Amino acid sequence: MVVVAVALVAVVALTGGATSSASPTTTVPSHAGGSSGAGPTPAQKAAVADGADLGDTDAAGVEWLCRPGQAHDPCTTSLTATVIPASGPTHVVHTGDAAHPGIDCFYVYPTVSEQTGVLANLAIDPAETAVAVAQASRFSEACRVYAPIYPQLTLHAITDPGQVTEADLLTAYDGVAAAWKDYLAHDNHGRGVVLIGHSQGAAILIALLERQVDDEPAVRRHLVSAIILGGNVTVPVGKSVGGSFRHIPACRSETATRCVVAYSSFDTQPPADSLFGRPGAGVSSLIPGARRPTAGMQVLCVNPASPSGGTATLSPFFPSARVASGLGAEAPQAPRVATAWVTEPDLYSGRCRYHDGASWLQVSAPITPGDPRTVVKESLGPTWGLHLVDVNIALGNLVSLVAHEGRAYLR
Repeated sequence: MVVVAVALVAVVALTGGATSSASPTTTVPSHAGGSSGAGPTPAQKAAVADGADLGDTDAAGVEWLCRPGQAHDPCTTSLTATVIPASGPTHVVHTGDAAHPGIDCFYVYPTVSEQTGVLANLAIDPAETAVAVAQASRFSEACRVYAPIYPQLTLHAITDPGQVTEADLLTAYDGVAAAWKDYLAHDNHGRGVVLIGHSQGAAILIALLERQVDDEPAVRRHLVSAIILGGNVTVPVGKSVGGSFRHIPACRSETATRCVVAYSSFDTQPPADSLFGRPGAGVSSLIPGARRPTAGMQVLCVNPASPSGGTATLSPFFPSARVASGLGAEAPQAPRVATAWVTEPDLYSGRCRYHDGASWLQVSAPITPGDPRTVVKESLGPTWGLHLVDVNIALGNLVSLVAHEGRAYLR
């Protein structure tokens, strides 16, 4: 089995605590750990033995990194951002969590674990907290965010692929699948839900959608959308559905629902040995189960700034240097400002492109010649493209898209 020999990772290490913003008035579900005087369940005891914190672990043994009402939830941190324009002074924009969001988001994080084994245990390490802040927290503007801790393949495992087995892939998948079933049984209550994943998280969600959603109409009707980034969702060439999913098409408008948004970002055409944007390549080996057919297939690309197609302006949001010490190799360039976030409007444009068997979100910058702002680059080389910033390069667009889709779903 071929597994990507370099870590599929979007690491963001916190150097200081982000301040909390106002979050919805919710309570931890009644099946959560510590919610009754009955004592831990056997499933909770097993999770704690594997590193979980009982206070974050529900009766089914699922430990939650993010969950409405949970203390120290990294998905409800400050959203205040400094806006850096092409010219003129900076200014601050204040945004908060939605007071009463009508939909949920279920987020699966990418490869971040620095533990030394093949599979991570259930301890919530700084890396998991940090990536939830960087990738998932801004979605709290539009949804209640749930994010389970799962036994993912570690950075150590993926850099030494010979030790990774199909059983390991299934263990990581089973952890997320158990959390998904637990969420549906105890927290969903008929609400619409957006599934969000990047890299290893995207690969796991592809398998989850295949097995738990695509052929299940009763579950699929609750799907607002799936945002699968850097994960190689496939469709037949020139089509919007088929391949990875039989009943979940590409989202082709801001108000489309029960559909998928997928892309891998590059600032130049992916090479023949790219890890992303080519069917069966790289990250595809992290999807558990039989290898998917690649003949006649292409990797799906949906522009988050313009799902119907064409070129559109991207809305990036990156953690500032005050909060983040690393986002790939771009960390040293993170502006030092007083807010937790930085956004640079009208700097990047995006367009889905297809050439020589590759599909990708072409990120171009600067939009305005002479713009002095720093532009992110391919920090890990051309086979990776802009993978480390797949989420953040268009995070404002993605959050806006979820808000539009949520309103359409609720009509």
